[in-house]
Amino acid sequence: MIQHVRLALPLLAVLSLGACAPGGMNPQTRSIVGGTAGGAALGGVVGSFSGNAGLGALLGAGAGAGAGYLYDQSQRNSYNPPPRGRGRW
Repeated sequence: MIQHVRLALPLLAVLSLGACAPGGMNPQTRSIVGGTAGGAALGGVVGSFSGNAGLGALLGAGAGAGAGYLYDQSQRNSYNPPPRGRGRW
């Protein structure tokens, strides 16, 4: 019974984050929240194998938030070529 609860709680937390509507979020917040949710889910699953799903989800959420932030920064700094046109007019 306890094993099921250890797996169900991180899954429930991730699913509750999935209910949030991302329409009002800017791209940076969306990247960070997505990274946090994905990291928490993966950390919870990996942590459940070692016997501590909560700690795994917590560590995974932190790593996922950092990864989401770094992904957003890399997308902002990527090269966007200017539009091709027929001149200034």
